[in-house]
Amino acid sequence: MFVVGIGGTLRRNSTSAWAVKHALSVLKSSGSETQFFDGHEINLEMYDPGQRVRSPKAMTLIDALRRCDGLVVASPGYHGSISGLVKNALDYAEDLRDDPLPYFDGRPVGCIACAAGWQAAHGTLVALRAVTHALRGWPTPIGVTINSSAPAFDANGNCLDPAVAAALSLMSQQILDFASRSGRSKAQNTLEIAG
Repeated sequence: MFVVGIGGTLRRNSTSAWAVKHALSVLKSSGSETQFFDGHEINLEMYDPGQRVRSPKAMTLIDALRRCDGLVVASPGYHGSISGLVKNALDYAEDLRDDPLPYFDGRPVGCIACAAGWQAAHGTLVALRAVTHALRGWPTPIGVTINSSAPAFDANGNCLDPAVAAALSLMSQQILDFASRSGRSKAQNTLEIAG
């Protein structure tokens, strides 16, 4: 199973980046292959649906999204919603619209929202789940909110809050469970062979 993580800010080791890394480490320990796109890797040119040529960085993201079996997406709460950086990265999924399984069709998506307060975190989580639905993905039943006004991770990325660690682990397990039951990988392989 291959799971893509997207999240973070242009500040290294942001709470949202650590949260994705933590979730991916849980998935990796269960045997999944993972790839993480942090804030610097998703610092892409604004998505332009009319542009036919993509930068190498954008193509790396698009190719990973095309072949993944699940995703983990985290955003900081910026003024009550998803950051422009994360939203722009998700907009590149539009390039998957003509695939046999378009966008995130049939794939579980774990959503994580981090903000310096619960209200902003919850609003951001709702926005992430709405974007996931619009891209035909399946948000995991548990979405994770992290109030970053108290440090959730130390300087090395170790989770300091047992409740956050438990929520991230449960979300990761739900990604594994859904992806393994959905048969998305088998369907994708069948469509690729048939195509």
